[in-house]
Amino acid sequence: MNQKLIILDRDGVINYDSDDYIKSPEEWKPLPGSISAIANLTKAGYTIAIATNQSGLAREYFTPETLTAMHQKMLNLITTAGGKIDHIAYCPHGPNDQCNCRKPKPGLVQQISQNLNIPITTDTRFVGDSISDLNAALKSGCTPVLVKTGKGMKSFVKLKQPENSHLKGIAVYNSLSDFVNTLVTPK
Repeated sequence: MNQKLIILDRDGVINYDSDDYIKSPEEWKPLPGSISAIANLTKAGYTIAIATNQSGLAREYFTPETLTAMHQKMLNLITTAGGKIDHIAYCPHGPNDQCNCRKPKPGLVQQISQNLNIPITTDTRFVGDSISDLNAALKSGCTPVLVKTGKGMKSFVKLKQPENSHLKGIAVYNSLSDFVNTLVTPK
C-alpha cells in the first residue's frame, strides 16, 4: 500500500511567522484556512508530518516545554477541525551547529520517513515558504511546493535568481489552503 505523505513547514505555512520568532503559545496564530486545509488532507487519507527549524531553542528564546505547548495548541486546533498530524520533526539547533537536521539539509525528512515507516518518493510533497524548505525537499527526494504566505513572497522572487535555477518550474500557490484545494475537494 502506498501511503500519501504530505510534509509541511510550520512557521509561515501553518501559522503566522515573525522575524522575532514565535516564542509562546499566545504568539502562535494559525494562518487563515490552514487548520481546515490540514483537516481536509486528513479526511482525504493523507498522512501529514511537519518539518520545522526551531533555532529559537538554541538561541534560548523559548524552552522545549514552551515549544511543546505551542505544538499542543496547534494539534488541538487541528484535532477539533477533524484533522491529524502524524509526526512533528524539529531541528533545535542554531545555524552554525553543523547538524544534519537543519533545513536545507535532509535530516528532518529522513526522521519523518523513519518514524512513520513511509518511504520518501517524488509523490511526497513538501510544502514550504522558504528556499531552504524547497532545497530540503529536493535533497530528500520530495516534490517541493512553495506557498506565498510567511516568507513565501520573498522566496518567490528569489526563484528567479541564477543560484536557484534548480528550482525552476516548481508548483507555487498563494496559501496552504489553495494547495490543498487542488488535491482534494473540501468537505
